[in-house]
Amino acid sequence: MILDPGKVITAIINSAAPYVIKQAQRKEIVIKVLKSLKLDPAHPPEDFDGVYAYALVEYGVDKPEVILKLFQEQDIKTDFKRAFYSDQELNFINSVIAFIDSRSLGDEIIKELKLEKRLDIKHDIRPYIEDFYKVFTNITKLTRTPKEVMRDKDFREILDILNKLSSSDEINAKLAQLTGNKPQNLGYSIEFDPLIKEKIRSFCGRKFVFAAFEEFTNKQPKGYFTLVGDAGMGKSAIAAKYVYDHKAISYFNSFAEGRTRPEQFLESIREQLISRYDLHNAEDDDLGNLLVKVSLKMANGERLVIVVDALDEVEQKSSGNLLNLPTTLPDKVYFLLTRRPYTASQKRLFVSPGIPVEELDLTREYTDLSREDIKEYIRFSLNDDSSEYKDGLNKWIQYCRDNITPLVFVEQLADKSENNFMYLRFVLPDIANDRYNDLNLKELPDGLLQYYQTHWERMGMNTKEMRQNAIILYVIVEAENKISSTTISRITNRNESEVLEVLEEWSQFLRRQVIKGEECYSMYHKSFTDFLRDKPTIKKNNFLLQDIQRLIVEENDRLWEEIGREEEED
Repeated sequence: MILDPGKVITAIINSAAPYVIKQAQRKEIVIKVLKSLKLDPAHPPEDFDGVYAYALVEYGVDKPEVILKLFQEQDIKTDFKRAFYSDQELNFINSVIAFIDSRSLGDEIIKELKLEKRLDIKHDIRPYIEDFYKVFTNITKLTRTPKEVMRDKDFREILDILNKLSSSDEINAKLAQLTGNKPQNLGYSIEFDPLIKEKIRSFCGRKFVFAAFEEFTNKQPKGYFTLVGDAGMGKSAIAAKYVYDHKAISYFNSFAEGRTRPEQFLESIREQLISRYDLHNAEDDDLGNLLVKVSLKMANGERLVIVVDALDEVEQKSSGNLLNLPTTLPDKVYFLLTRRPYTASQKRLFVSPGIPVEELDLTREYTDLSREDIKEYIRFSLNDDSSEYKDGLNKWIQYCRDNITPLVFVEQLADKSENNFMYLRFVLPDIANDRYNDLNLKELPDGLLQYYQTHWERMGMNTKEMRQNAIILYVIVEAENKISSTTISRITNRNESEVLEVLEEWSQFLRRQVIKGEECYSMYHKSFTDFLRDKPTIKKNNFLLQDIQRLIVEENDRLWEEIGREEEED
């Protein structure tokens, strides 16, 4: 069944739907519009075009007209179809944002939604896109052909989980779990998919951490379990691995990505819980109320685990628990938290009597097990065919002046790492790519901070002529969000080609992402940000951090003025 989206939207607009307030009224109008389009309210069509039209009605009643116009565009419909059948929701979101940014429709959206500036579109339009995707997905469950696509996605996820298991007992146990009562949505938040996939690449060990958390959830009826460790010890990777394997509700705080505020956390967790457990009238609930509603929906034997990474990166002025975590929890609700070591005043996790709280401190306990995991990671890099550094590392060992064996290499590099995975992430590629051509294992830096310092010196950053390059790095540090090379060039008054050259030299410490056709940068890891903040380079150069902050603000003001002039000209 092929229905023109324009005809569907006209029917919605003529229904006076934007003025609907009560849910009952909304349902009546949805049924009326569906019938006017000769669509059966109880039985959606089976083909894609029919489901798209049906979803527009179900979604579009009470939505702004300018949003409806967006979904009638043929390019949007085509991109949606491609994204749905390839299970790439994020690609669809990005394509819609790019479409809006290149059309005059963006101006209509600004006016209709009363946005202050064009750059607000990306943030404010995303919930509308995600909502439509959810509505379409839910409707496919009432059809046959699109529903088969959903079954295929579940089947692929199950195969992926089973392929990671080694024994028949593990496989049988997992099959029993998967075929039993489970939440509606097997997946984790698409928001964190790129981060999770990156963190779990070449993941090794940490079985003792997962075993400790499993024991906690088996022994305790509910509670908070906190993993404590220094920067680079693999806390985020552990969190990502758990989320990936268990499809857990999650939130990853990140200073570099601008995810540090309690309201951002609540919005994300609320959305995930509502979607997974089909909660109603929960759009304004706080976390405590959401958890109560979820607990009433959970089947016998089911438990809810919420993973929250990097509590130490939270920026919160209000008192009380970090991220306003509840002081009490319903039964079978658990939090897996990660954070750096903290003082008593920094803890900020207050709970009511009877709420279990447990910590696993990687800096004080399990040092021997952590070392074994480090060695396993080094052996993987040396021996596994999937390791991109295998050939380079073995060649380096072969020609090393110390005449060492692979076994000695593993042991001594484990000593050098000080049980820090971030150290290995940087050092192993450096060794494999001949950046340490002195061929002497003993001369490798000891620990992550010394690695940063060694790299700093190797790049000549202590020399007067190179200190200006440091300013480029500090601009990235002080920028609140990802920042483009063009913007860095304007702020530092440097040629953009020079800026790109410096960024390339430091690329291993940066996270690069193309946004609206521009390459944008942020710091890969907060430990490097902390290292830079502790350097005296800026003060020696009479270029204080507040001066950089002032330049960033001035650049932002200039951009808003430019945008304002362009809008006036249009």
